[in-house]
Amino acid sequence: MTFHIITIFPSLFDSFMQESLIKKAQEKKRIAIVIHNLREYTANAHKTVDDKPYGGGAGMVMKIEPLVAALAEIRKKYVKTGSERIILLSPAGKQFTQRHAETYRKKYTHIIFICGRYEGVDARIKKYVDEELSLGPYVLNGGEVAAMAVVEAVSRLIPGVLGNKESLREESWNKGDALEYPQYTRPEKYHDQKVPRVLLSGDHAKIIEWRKKHTKKRKKCG
Repeated sequence: MTFHIITIFPSLFDSFMQESLIKKAQEKKRIAIVIHNLREYTANAHKTVDDKPYGGGAGMVMKIEPLVAALAEIRKKYVKTGSERIILLSPAGKQFTQRHAETYRKKYTHIIFICGRYEGVDARIKKYVDEELSLGPYVLNGGEVAAMAVVEAVSRLIPGVLGNKESLREESWNKGDALEYPQYTRPEKYHDQKVPRVLLSGDHAKIIEWRKKHTKKRKKCG
Protein backbone atom coordinates (compact mmCIF):
# COMPACT_ATOMS: atom_id res chain seq x y z
CA MET A 1 0.00 0.00 0.00
CA THR A 2 1.15 3.52 -0.79
CA PHE A 3 0.27 6.52 1.38
CA HIS A 4 0.42 9.94 -0.28
CA ILE A 5 0.51 12.94 2.03
CA ILE A 6 -0.11 16.45 0.71
CA THR A 7 1.27 18.98 3.19
CA ILE A 8 2.96 22.37 3.44
CA PHE A 9 5.25 21.02 6.18
CA PRO A 10 6.91 17.93 4.67
CA SER A 11 9.75 17.87 7.22
CA LEU A 12 7.26 17.01 9.98
CA PHE A 13 7.28 13.46 8.60
CA ASP A 14 11.04 12.95 8.60
CA SER A 15 11.41 11.19 11.95
CA PHE A 16 8.06 9.43 11.63
CA MET A 17 9.20 7.72 8.44
CA GLN A 18 12.68 6.87 9.71
CA GLU A 19 11.90 5.16 13.01
CA SER A 20 10.56 1.88 14.37
CA LEU A 21 8.11 -0.35 12.51
CA ILE A 22 7.17 2.27 9.93
CA LYS A 23 10.77 2.40 8.75
CA LYS A 24 11.02 -1.41 8.68
CA ALA A 25 7.73 -1.71 6.79
CA GLN A 26 9.09 0.58 4.08
CA GLU A 27 12.37 -1.31 3.91
CA LYS A 28 10.45 -4.57 3.48
CA LYS A 29 8.31 -2.84 0.83
CA ARG A 30 5.11 -3.61 2.71
CA ILE A 31 4.21 0.06 2.52
CA ALA A 32 5.43 3.20 0.77
CA ILE A 33 5.00 6.77 2.00
CA VAL A 34 5.26 9.61 -0.50
CA ILE A 35 5.29 13.18 0.80
CA HIS A 36 4.02 15.85 -1.60
CA ASN A 37 4.98 19.44 -0.79
CA LEU A 38 1.92 21.50 -1.69
CA ARG A 39 4.06 24.56 -2.47
CA GLU A 40 5.49 22.72 -5.47
CA TYR A 41 2.03 22.79 -7.08
CA THR A 42 1.51 26.55 -6.87
CA ALA A 43 1.46 28.78 -9.94
CA ASN A 44 3.23 31.92 -8.68
CA ALA A 45 6.78 32.81 -7.68
CA HIS A 46 5.85 33.20 -4.03
CA LYS A 47 4.45 29.65 -3.87
CA THR A 48 1.28 30.91 -2.22
CA VAL A 49 -0.96 28.21 -0.77
CA ASP A 50 -3.40 30.38 1.21
CA ASP A 51 -5.45 33.57 0.92
CA LYS A 52 -7.95 35.71 2.84
CA PRO A 53 -11.50 34.28 3.05
CA TYR A 54 -14.33 35.87 1.11
CA GLY A 55 -16.76 37.55 3.49
CA GLY A 56 -14.03 38.40 5.97
CA GLY A 57 -12.95 36.62 9.10
CA ALA A 58 -9.84 35.76 11.04
CA GLY A 59 -6.95 33.83 9.54
CA MET A 60 -6.30 32.46 6.10
CA VAL A 61 -7.82 29.68 4.00
CA MET A 62 -5.94 27.13 1.89
CA LYS A 63 -6.41 27.72 -1.82
CA ILE A 64 -8.07 25.11 -4.00
CA GLU A 65 -5.88 25.39 -7.14
CA PRO A 66 -2.65 23.86 -5.76
CA LEU A 67 -4.57 21.09 -4.02
CA VAL A 68 -6.38 20.06 -7.20
CA ALA A 69 -3.09 20.25 -9.12
CA ALA A 70 -1.44 17.98 -6.55
CA LEU A 71 -4.24 15.44 -6.76
CA ALA A 72 -4.08 15.43 -10.57
CA GLU A 73 -0.33 14.85 -10.54
CA ILE A 74 -0.57 12.02 -8.00
CA ARG A 75 -3.25 10.28 -10.03
CA LYS A 76 -1.32 10.70 -13.25
CA LYS A 77 2.00 9.49 -11.86
CA TYR A 78 1.06 6.86 -9.27
CA VAL A 79 -2.57 5.80 -9.21
CA LYS A 80 -4.91 3.72 -11.31
CA THR A 81 -8.43 5.08 -11.05
CA GLY A 82 -10.50 3.20 -8.50
CA SER A 83 -7.60 1.99 -6.39
CA GLU A 84 -7.36 5.16 -4.30
CA ARG A 85 -9.13 6.85 -1.41
CA ILE A 86 -8.76 10.63 -1.12
CA ILE A 87 -9.14 11.86 2.45
CA LEU A 88 -9.35 15.44 3.69
CA LEU A 89 -8.17 15.57 7.30
CA SER A 90 -10.44 18.07 9.00
CA PRO A 91 -12.00 18.71 12.44
CA ALA A 92 -15.38 18.59 10.69
CA GLY A 93 -14.85 15.03 9.43
CA LYS A 94 -16.13 11.73 10.76
CA GLN A 95 -14.11 10.31 13.62
CA PHE A 96 -11.50 7.78 12.56
CA THR A 97 -12.06 4.26 13.91
CA GLN A 98 -10.50 0.83 13.66
CA ARG A 99 -13.19 -0.07 11.15
CA HIS A 100 -11.91 2.67 8.84
CA ALA A 101 -8.41 1.22 9.08
CA GLU A 102 -9.64 -2.28 8.22
CA THR A 103 -11.63 -0.99 5.23
CA TYR A 104 -8.73 1.02 3.83
CA ARG A 105 -6.39 -1.96 4.10
CA LYS A 106 -8.79 -4.28 2.31
CA LYS A 107 -10.13 -2.01 -0.44
CA TYR A 108 -7.41 0.40 -1.53
CA THR A 109 -3.81 0.37 -2.72
CA HIS A 110 -3.35 4.16 -2.49
CA ILE A 111 -4.52 6.43 0.33
CA ILE A 112 -4.16 10.14 -0.40
CA PHE A 113 -4.26 12.55 2.54
CA ILE A 114 -4.85 16.29 2.30
CA CYS A 115 -3.49 17.92 5.45
CA GLY A 116 -5.50 21.03 6.17
CA ARG A 117 -3.93 24.08 7.84
CA TYR A 118 -4.77 27.65 8.85
CA GLU A 119 -8.50 28.28 9.23
CA GLY A 120 -9.40 25.48 6.84
CA VAL A 121 -9.54 24.60 3.15
CA ASP A 122 -11.58 26.21 0.38
CA ALA A 123 -14.90 24.35 0.60
CA ARG A 124 -14.87 23.56 -3.12
CA ILE A 125 -12.25 20.85 -2.42
CA LYS A 126 -15.09 18.59 -1.25
CA LYS A 127 -15.88 17.87 -4.90
CA TYR A 128 -12.49 16.20 -5.24
CA VAL A 129 -12.30 14.12 -2.04
CA ASP A 130 -13.97 10.86 -1.05
CA GLU A 131 -14.31 11.62 2.63
CA GLU A 132 -13.46 13.97 5.48
CA LEU A 133 -11.81 12.43 8.51
CA SER A 134 -10.99 13.61 12.03
CA LEU A 135 -9.04 11.99 14.87
CA GLY A 136 -11.56 13.12 17.47
CA PRO A 137 -13.65 15.93 18.94
CA TYR A 138 -10.81 18.44 19.21
CA VAL A 139 -8.86 20.78 16.95
CA LEU A 140 -5.22 20.35 15.91
CA ASN A 141 -2.99 22.88 14.17
CA GLY A 142 -3.14 20.81 11.00
CA GLY A 143 -3.78 17.41 9.50
CA GLU A 144 -0.22 16.10 9.70
CA VAL A 145 -0.53 14.39 13.10
CA ALA A 146 -3.82 12.85 12.00
CA ALA A 147 -2.20 11.53 8.83
CA MET A 148 0.53 9.85 10.88
CA ALA A 149 -2.05 8.22 13.12
CA VAL A 150 -4.04 6.82 10.20
CA VAL A 151 -0.90 5.60 8.41
CA GLU A 152 0.21 3.74 11.52
CA ALA A 153 -3.23 2.25 12.22
CA VAL A 154 -3.59 0.95 8.66
CA SER A 155 0.02 -0.20 8.30
CA ARG A 156 -0.10 -2.47 11.33
CA LEU A 157 -2.93 -4.42 9.67
CA ILE A 158 -0.81 -5.24 6.61
CA PRO A 159 0.71 -8.76 6.74
CA GLY A 160 4.41 -8.71 7.52
CA VAL A 161 4.45 -5.33 9.26
CA LEU A 162 4.02 -6.69 12.80
CA GLY A 163 5.32 -9.74 14.62
CA ASN A 164 3.10 -12.63 15.71
CA LYS A 165 2.45 -11.36 19.22
CA GLU A 166 1.13 -8.04 18.02
CA SER A 167 -0.91 -9.78 15.33
CA LEU A 168 -2.68 -11.83 18.00
CA ARG A 169 -3.52 -8.68 19.95
CA GLU A 170 -4.93 -7.15 16.79
CA GLU A 171 -6.96 -10.30 16.13
CA SER A 172 -8.57 -9.93 19.55
CA TRP A 173 -9.52 -6.34 18.74
CA ASN A 174 -11.09 -7.31 15.43
CA LYS A 175 -13.35 -9.83 17.14
CA GLY A 176 -14.60 -7.12 19.47
CA ASP A 177 -13.16 -8.92 22.48
CA ALA A 178 -11.09 -7.48 25.30
CA LEU A 179 -8.00 -5.66 24.16
CA GLU A 180 -5.83 -4.93 27.18
CA TYR A 181 -4.80 -6.66 30.37
CA PRO A 182 -2.13 -5.71 32.94
CA GLN A 183 1.37 -6.79 32.01
CA TYR A 184 4.59 -6.94 34.04
CA THR A 185 8.30 -7.52 33.57
CA ARG A 186 11.42 -7.60 35.76
CA PRO A 187 11.96 -6.82 38.58
CA GLU A 188 9.53 -9.16 40.32
CA LYS A 189 9.21 -6.68 43.19
CA TYR A 190 9.38 -2.89 42.88
CA HIS A 191 9.11 -1.05 46.21
CA ASP A 192 5.82 -2.29 47.69
CA GLN A 193 4.42 -3.64 44.40
CA LYS A 194 4.78 -7.29 43.40
CA VAL A 195 4.02 -9.14 40.19
CA PRO A 196 0.85 -11.25 40.68
CA ARG A 197 1.85 -14.72 41.80
CA VAL A 198 -0.19 -16.48 39.11
CA LEU A 199 1.98 -14.92 36.39
CA LEU A 200 5.04 -16.52 37.96
CA SER A 201 3.45 -19.95 38.29
CA GLY A 202 4.10 -21.27 34.79
CA ASP A 203 0.50 -22.56 34.72
CA HIS A 204 -0.64 -21.30 31.31
CA ALA A 205 -4.30 -22.18 31.84
CA LYS A 206 -4.44 -20.16 35.05
CA ILE A 207 -2.54 -17.29 33.43
CA ILE A 208 -5.06 -17.15 30.56
CA GLU A 209 -7.92 -17.22 33.06
CA TRP A 210 -6.32 -14.40 35.08
CA ARG A 211 -5.79 -12.28 31.98
CA LYS A 212 -9.39 -12.72 30.87
CA LYS A 213 -10.58 -11.72 34.32
CA HIS A 214 -8.45 -8.56 34.39
CA THR A 215 -8.95 -7.46 30.81
CA LYS A 216 -10.55 -4.13 30.11
CA LYS A 217 -13.58 -4.72 27.93
CA ARG A 218 -14.04 -2.48 24.95
CA LYS A 219 -16.63 -2.45 22.24
CA LYS A 220 -15.45 -2.81 18.67
CA CYS A 221 -14.90 0.54 17.00
CA GLY A 222 -17.10 1.79 14.24
